[in-house]
Formats: sequence, structure tokens, C-alpha cells
Amino acid sequence: RESYCVWLPMVIVIKCALIWISCVSDGNECTKASAQSCGECIQAGEKCGWCTDKDFLKQGEQKSTRCDEVEALIKKGCSEASIENPRGTVSVNKNQSLTDRTKDGVKLKPDQITQIQPQKLTLDLRSGEAQTFHLTFKRAEDYPIDLYYLMDLSYSMKDDLENVKNLGTDLMLEMQKITSDFRIGFGSFVEKTVMPYISTTPAKLLNPCTSDQNCTSPFSYKNVLSLTADGFQFNNLVSKQQISGNLDSPEGGFDAIMQVAVCANQIGWRNVTRLLVFSTDAGFHFAGDGKLGGIVLPNDGKCHLQDNMYTMSHYYDYPSIAHLVQKLSENNIQTIFAVTEEFQPVYQELKNLIPKSAVGTLSSDSGNVIKLIIDAYNSLSSEIILENSRLPEGVSISYISHCKNGVSEKGENGRKCSNISIGDQVTFEVAITAKGCPSNGKSETIKIKPLGFTEEVEIVLNFICECECHKGGIANSPVCHFGNGTLECGACRCNEGRIGRVCECSKDEVRTEDLDANCRMDNGTDICSNNGDCVCGTCECKKRDNPEERYSGKFCECDNFNCDRSNNKLCGGHGRCECRKCTCDANYTGSACDCSLDTSTCLASNKQICNGRGTCECGVCKCTDSKFQGPTCEICPTCPGVCTEHKIFDSGQKQHSVVKYIFFYIYIVTVIETLVLTAANTRNIIATGENPIYKSAVTTVVNPKYEGK
Repeated sequence: RESYCVWLPMVIVIKCALIWISCVSDGNECTKASAQSCGECIQAGEKCGWCTDKDFLKQGEQKSTRCDEVEALIKKGCSEASIENPRGTVSVNKNQSLTDRTKDGVKLKPDQITQIQPQKLTLDLRSGEAQTFHLTFKRAEDYPIDLYYLMDLSYSMKDDLENVKNLGTDLMLEMQKITSDFRIGFGSFVEKTVMPYISTTPAKLLNPCTSDQNCTSPFSYKNVLSLTADGFQFNNLVSKQQISGNLDSPEGGFDAIMQVAVCANQIGWRNVTRLLVFSTDAGFHFAGDGKLGGIVLPNDGKCHLQDNMYTMSHYYDYPSIAHLVQKLSENNIQTIFAVTEEFQPVYQELKNLIPKSAVGTLSSDSGNVIKLIIDAYNSLSSEIILENSRLPEGVSISYISHCKNGVSEKGENGRKCSNISIGDQVTFEVAITAKGCPSNGKSETIKIKPLGFTEEVEIVLNFICECECHKGGIANSPVCHFGNGTLECGACRCNEGRIGRVCECSKDEVRTEDLDANCRMDNGTDICSNNGDCVCGTCECKKRDNPEERYSGKFCECDNFNCDRSNNKLCGGHGRCECRKCTCDANYTGSACDCSLDTSTCLASNKQICNGRGTCECGVCKCTDSKFQGPTCEICPTCPGVCTEHKIFDSGQKQHSVVKYIFFYIYIVTVIETLVLTAANTRNIIATGENPIYKSAVTTVVNPKYEGK
């Protein structure tokens, strides 16, 4: 316990020191960057500025000293007018108001409806400085819907096909309650037409079912009906469909989904809400499973429909889940998985991987499919999820959602709002940050859109990689050692192969003995006083971890942190450290500026300095008369009349009372002391069985001559 108590304060001190060191060393990204130009400086961080004053640098200071935090540059003597510190901006280029489907009694076309605002922005990004803007989304009433029903026609779905034959007109009636502009299409799938997914014997290719069943030949995917507003045509074509068959349980549905997503012209997708209903009672094959049939080429994600049939199922593997997610998102398709209860867990996991998708439990004969579709649509349309296109390297984006009822979320949840009804308006706060100079300063364009909607926001990103003063640079300036650099922003930006403050050296002649001799003070042995590097015969002083501390001087012999201290403050907090000596502020003197010349603290009550009985030194009285003492030499304990002022007793009665209380106090202390000793003795008797008070004395005498022999 004792060692713990001793070490604990030391551990705390060490930890605090380490934390302080880490804070100091990590504190200033500007000075750490060692920027050689204004452009490099502003890319180091959002707080970095560059001093363009040509007389700013002191002797021995590096060119990179011009780059520091703005406040630090001002403290070092650079005027605000001479500091380059460009800031980013946000400009709105297109900002159409949000609309409903109907405007002034006229029904708008789908491409005239606006649900997200603004539509186009331009951002000027400075490294490390986030630019923030707001996006507003409002669900429009009576928004058009395209729905494509993709059905598994393997033999186990025979009874389901009967119920789907009248789906067109029935679904039309239900969807008219949601929108007046609804179209429906139909497609079917079975499996890849190679072994081991189907039997390739001639008889089975004609009829894959048993002899008493009339089945159509197996196929991968067929677009039966492109999107149409005619529900009777849907019923007519679907009623003519026949069931087919295959050998294994998982089906080739992923091939079909890919073709539905990428074959926009053949399917007939419009730029409206796009719904894909995927109906099956089995699992699915995915990328890699094609190897079982000798198919090794990855799916290319392109449309391969000829006469409405997928013709490359034997050539390309199944798509991966990630590939499907990409294509469904690119084409703004929201997927509804209508599956039997047995495969609910499988498709729930798939739903978690595919944004803007839903899963519904299909009855054994698909009798509840209309209710399933309506419920899934309501669920999907009530959630808004923002997605952005791929960001350039070095650019990051973050979202904060402001949803209904004052609910706000950050992180991944900041991209979405739930329980949004028609007419509800929500806002997203978007922040975009660049690091350094992405894309070599070339403009980039990214897009943000709500998943499942065709509308998007276009954002042009311009990167601030150079300072404004860069435009006025003088190429091959004579100031830069006979034209070996460009004079810009108060400093020389050296040509390739040249270095030095004014580009006075080539890289090949940086270190030679002749040049090093110019960096030794008084012909000494230390180069640049061991506080810098000799570059081209000139000392460039090292930088300290603490940006407030600097080396300077022709030989880096000076610094601003090795002066005397008082009260643990450099120059007592009342002066500046210049070349290891304190230059004191007014009214202060001394090697550590700790001696105040102000005498107001020495004034006595009679307005005399030290009561006329002493001298005021560094703001403190030193009494010269030994009788007087106190901060202003006004106290004299032995002077006549002092004792009468401090009498304690005015009468014999008071004196008697005080004596009585003193004797009572002594008595109480004696009793307590006796009780404590008695208790201690009792504990010893219990522990040892002996009373140490009555223990007989024992004296042990050792004969120094006796050595135990």
C-alpha cells in the first residue's frame, strides 16, 4: 500500500507529461508540412495561412516558416493583409421549387415533377474545410409507378401461376387508389439450360416434367410482356404461360433480375417509381455456381435479350449480389421479394444487402400477392435513403437527417428518413470535405439521389490548390538567383533541381566543405550551432515540435525559449525572449522581468512609500527600521501604547474563568490519552497473551571474543 501511494503521483505526472507532449507534437499541421510554397501550405490544413510579406523571415529561418496558423503568423509580425488564407464556398446553380403531380389544375408529366431541391450546386473546396449545404425532399402526390412481375415458372410454382393469371386487372384496381398512372409487365425464369441444372436429354429438353404433365421447354429468362397500362393484355398473355422444370432446387433468378434491370428499352421502364416483384418458392444461384456447368466467365452486367429471350445464360456466370445491388441502384429499381415462408430467412438476409428492397410472405398458391405488393410498396415509399456516386480520392461526405417530429440522425442513419407520407417534407444536411488537392486540381462531378427515384442532385467540385497570389507569380525572376525560380507570394518557388531560400544552389552542391565553413560561428566546429542544417552555405534552422518556439540567427545561435523564468513563466510573463535574453515590458526589469517598477503596491495608509520606514524593491517593501514590519512597514509591535490595544483580560473575574477552562481542557486530554493507551495494551494482551507493562526485562549480552567455536 505504501509503495502504491508513493508511485501513484509519479504515474499521474508521467501520464500528464506524455499527454502534453503528444498534444504539442500533434498540434500544428501547418508547420509540420514544411511547405515550400503557398499552394503546399493551404493544402496542409484549413487553419494554415501563408505570409507573403517579403521581409517576414528572420535570418536563418526556413522558407516554410511562412506557413503557420493565421494567429501564429500575426503574433510573429505578419499583417493580416499579407496573409493568404483562401476559403471555400457553396453556390446554388439550379433551385426549382418542389412540386406535386398537379399544378394549377394541370397534371404534370413525370419529368416535370420536382421532389428534391436544389438540383445543382458548385462547391469550392479548401483542404480540410467542410462545405455544408441542405437538401430538401418532398413526396409528390399521384406519382407514376411502373411494376414488373418476375415469376419463377419451375414446376413447384404450378398452382401459383393460376392465381397470377388475373393479377393484371385486379392489381390495376388496387394501384389506382395510389396513382392514376400505373403500368404493369410480366417476365418468367427457370434455370440455365446446361447440365447439371437441367436434363439435356432430347426428351427432357422438350418436356422436362413427367410424361403425364405438359410442360414447356426449360429456359433462363423470358420477357413475356413489356410494361403496359392494359391490364387485360397482362391477363391474356400470362394465361397462356406454361410451367417448366429443372433438376436442382435453387433457381436462376439472379440472371433474370440482371436482365430486367439493364434492359430498360425492352422492358419499357420510364423515369418514374420502378418496382420489381420477384416471386419464387426456392433459393437462388449466385456468382461462382456457374462453374458446376463449366461456365467461368463473370457476368458482364449487359443486356442480352434477343426476341425477348436471354441468350447468354450458357456463356456468363450468375451475377454476384454486389453486382445486382449496383445495377438495381443505377437503374432506380426497388425490389419486392414475394417468397414462401420456408425461404423467408434467406431472402431477409438478401434484403439487408440490397437497399430499398422488401420481403413479403407469399401464400402457397400466391393468393395474397396483391396485398403483399401494396404493403411492400407502402413500406418502400415511406423511407427516403440518399445515395451518392463514387467520390474522388481524398474527398469525404457526411449526412445529418432532419426527419419528421424533430428526429435527427448522424452517420449511416443520417442518410435516411422513415415513415414519410405523401406531402411530407424532410431535410438532409450534407457536408463534403477534401484533403489535399484531389484529382490534381481538376474539377469533379458527383451526384446524390434518393434511392428508388430518378431525380438527382448534381454537385460540381472545384479544388482550391493554389493561392490567389500564385496568379501574379514572376517566372524566372532575377530575385530567385539569376532566374532559377518563380517569385510568387513573397517567396521563390525554385525550378526543378534548385533549392535554397532564393534558389541559390543546385541539389548536386548542397553539401561541400567550403559551404559548410560558412555555417560555423567564430570558426567553431558546430554547424549552425547544432540547431539547423547548412544548405547552400546558409543555415536553415530546425523547427521545434512546439510551433511557438523558434531558432533564429545567422548561425541559428538564437532562440526564444531559453530565457530566465519566474513563477514558471518565460520572462515572468512580462517580456519577450529574444536570442536567449529577456526584453522586458514597460515597468518591469530584471533578468526574468520579474521585478516590477510599479510602487503602488508599496504605498502605506498615509500615502508614503513603505510608511517612510523602508524602500520599495520590485513592488515589495523592505523595511529599513527594525522596529517596523508588514507589507508596508506600518506594524510596530514594541511601540508605546500597543499593549493596551491588545489586552485580553479586563477584570479578575474574566481571568478566573479562562483559567478554569484551561484546567478543564487539560483534564479531558489526559482522560482520552489514558483510554487510548489502555485499548492498545488490551489488543497486545489478546494478540500475545502477555502484558507488555509487566513483562520482565531481558538483557542479551554478546561476547565479541566468542565466535561460536
